[in-house]
Amino acid sequence: MESSENILNGRYQLLTRAGAGGMSVVYKGQDLILGRIVAIKVLHESLTSDEAFLRRFQKEAHAVANLSHPNIVTVHDIGQDGRRYYMVMEYVEGWTLKEVIGRQGEVVGSPLALDRTLDLAVQICAGIGYAHRADLVHCDVKSQNVLVTRDGRVKVTDFGIARAMSETSLYQSGQVWGTPQYFSPEQAAGEPPTPASDVYSIGIIIFEMLTGRLPFEADTQTALALKHMRSLPPLVSEFNPTVPPQLEQIVAKVLSKEPSGRYRTADQLGRVLLAYRENALSETGPVGRAQVPIVDRTTAYYQPGQTARTDQTARAERAVRTPTERIPAGQAGQDTYARPYPAPIRREEPDWLAITLGILAIISMLGLIPLWYAVMMRYTG
Repeated sequence: MESSENILNGRYQLLTRAGAGGMSVVYKGQDLILGRIVAIKVLHESLTSDEAFLRRFQKEAHAVANLSHPNIVTVHDIGQDGRRYYMVMEYVEGWTLKEVIGRQGEVVGSPLALDRTLDLAVQICAGIGYAHRADLVHCDVKSQNVLVTRDGRVKVTDFGIARAMSETSLYQSGQVWGTPQYFSPEQAAGEPPTPASDVYSIGIIIFEMLTGRLPFEADTQTALALKHMRSLPPLVSEFNPTVPPQLEQIVAKVLSKEPSGRYRTADQLGRVLLAYRENALSETGPVGRAQVPIVDRTTAYYQPGQTARTDQTARAERAVRTPTERIPAGQAGQDTYARPYPAPIRREEPDWLAITLGILAIISMLGLIPLWYAVMMRYTG
């Protein structure tokens, strides 16, 4: 018989503990009514004593539940069972981006390939940009909160909790919440986060994908926060000389100390990365390195049996995907993109009208030579 402690509100059965963080524990679970596998995030009971936080958390969770985008983990339900507050989400089979980057370095000894980095970064921008258009700031963008599915789809998760925490007495008491390695300078200074703060954090992730390491490291959270606020980040090429200068400049701009020096939203950054990929990689071809799976991790998103995917396989998969996935009809007309890929290069047909007019112009000019000669003979003879 199932223990009542393992079932929330008679509906959600907690199957296995899949992971834990500073604010919650994640379980693989089952919706007993619909019969589907879900991910269930249960808040630590130490947080549930703050009524202001709980109100804010529920408000943010409702807002996130209204987001419908292929690059955002879907929130199915939020609820309370006694002192246990929980969020029921789409269960994603795959790995965290942190695991993907780490395994690539362990097995291959190099960062992610350039084309794969751009593909993942564009998808991250698509999901977070969609939230920005809905006036939601993630506040805790990091590679651990980016899930990568078996077929290479990005799913951004953990919206709402960090923002709810940042606006309550728990945060103002002086305790650091979130992940300082990915904090924007303004967040490190205790200022309210903005969409540009998320953009900075996406820049940290891009740096991590391109180099296999973080731009700032320190022994304490305080020292790390000071580096984000005061120290210039290293150039990507210091750790990966194969990164093109133009892409290095994009990353440097995203990691600007002042929010005004970055792109304002994830959408803007996504369009820049998209344009770079179309202009650069469509001509030179992708920079290929074998991509390796994670086969020795057991986390909330681990899926055994994954085979290695090479860049050639990835390109073949992209060839059969639709060029663009749009947001629901209710959001029609808004500037968006999700997993777009460069359009094929078309050969231009000869402009025969221009060629004909050019030939006629040359003939006309040649016809003036005898007339010019006759005039010269008339006045000089």
